[in-house]
Amino acid sequence: MKREPITPALPDVQIRDPFLLVTEGPPGYVLFGSTDPNIWEGPGTGFDCWTSTDLAEWHGPVPAFRPPADFWSTGQFWAPEVHAYAGRWYMFATFGGEGTVRGTAILVADAPAGPYVPWSDGPVTPDGWECLDGTLHVDADGAPWMVFCREWLQVCDGEIHAQRLNADLRSAADAPPSLLFRASQAPWARALNAPSGDEEPQPAPDEQLAYVTDGPFLHRTGAGTLLMLWSSFGTAGYAMGVARSESGHILGPWVQQESPLWSTDGGHGMIARLRDGSLALLLHQPNETPHERAVLHRLSETPDGGIELDPPLPDTNAVP
Repeated sequence: MKREPITPALPDVQIRDPFLLVTEGPPGYVLFGSTDPNIWEGPGTGFDCWTSTDLAEWHGPVPAFRPPADFWSTGQFWAPEVHAYAGRWYMFATFGGEGTVRGTAILVADAPAGPYVPWSDGPVTPDGWECLDGTLHVDADGAPWMVFCREWLQVCDGEIHAQRLNADLRSAADAPPSLLFRASQAPWARALNAPSGDEEPQPAPDEQLAYVTDGPFLHRTGAGTLLMLWSSFGTAGYAMGVARSESGHILGPWVQQESPLWSTDGGHGMIARLRDGSLALLLHQPNETPHERAVLHRLSETPDGGIELDPPLPDTNAVP
């Protein structure tokens, strides 16, 4: 099959947390993301999407989700990602707003571009936990899991957890989430309140180091290795690293790659297998509102079960 080109996606569209859905039939590609002009403080409008057959010409925006009048969240509509599961399309997305504990809820549609409607009864992340960026992972036995971040705003050292879901994806299974790792375990991650470039940063008196966890995404390589992309901050700003499950199962243990996959002012990425069989990395760059854009980059799997950019970018965030 002809190798499809990689081009900047939607260069004129502000978008964070991009997610590329690849479909077997038309339209071929559907691009989602955080698309409200002011996603931090403004009221939540919903999520839009764009469609393409070739990654070069895009059509949209199409309103993929608009909240019903009685929707439980008023703002902070973030990070929509869509998965085909049991014959339907399920959107995992973050919702928050004033007076709301931020969490991931699940929506459903009968077509890739929607329209999506609420499926779970509010968040499926734990009650009282400030959470974001839930993603779906289906294990080898067919059991669905949600991997999500617990906010550094609540725990200081941001965490990534796995939560077993019930088979219909409406709710969490009757079991507590499992902590997979904390942000500070990655050698490349830097605390928000640490001096830039400090190898052993020290917090101010009576202050804890604050580490961010964002955007987990699971990828099983052709060699069977289970990898996780996730984002935090490094020496050159927002960055994205890779962790590897030593057991090949979602519960790990997880080992962090020494250096980030993407080191400079970009992150919250995902891996898409394109219709020509090749792999692409999708992320947003830069990390400054309102300048965020979706960026597509070639990606390759390595013989040892890892991944690398193809061609590689200069590593400006290497561990000293």
